[in-house]
Amino acid sequence: MQYLVAVDGSESSTEALEYAIDLATRADASLVVAYAVEPRVLVEDAAEDSPTNAEVGQRIYTEDLSVAEERGEDVLDDARERAARADVAAETTLLYGDPVDVVDEYATETGVDGIVVGHRGLSDRVEGMVGSVAKGLVEHAAVPVTVVKGYDG
Repeated sequence: MQYLVAVDGSESSTEALEYAIDLATRADASLVVAYAVEPRVLVEDAAEDSPTNAEVGQRIYTEDLSVAEERGEDVLDDARERAARADVAAETTLLYGDPVDVVDEYATETGVDGIVVGHRGLSDRVEGMVGSVAKGLVEHAAVPVTVVKGYDG
């Protein structure tokens, strides 16, 4: 068996990774740990007062792809080390694009047995603005999805 774990460096994704490592240990399974590279949209001088609507267009930019990739590699290095300490076979991969779409596509293409993902517990308002990867995967994935919330091993 093989499980795909979607990570983003957040506390909830670390909980999902720890759960997946425990699951893999019990099921004698392996893991694929995936990080979806999606450059962040940033605002220059964010420490200053919030910009007016007229100023936003002049101050907003997308972070460099290499910075987003480096952040992803750091998260994957940590995941690889955690799996190795538990003696669980794990490969890692960077995916590019919307996390829901690319994780679902990768899971289908590679034939994993399931997806494990964390849940941040965002408010309905915030989730409505930024979306929920866990919710999107539950609704669209072609394989079973386990959503982990508050796992402390």
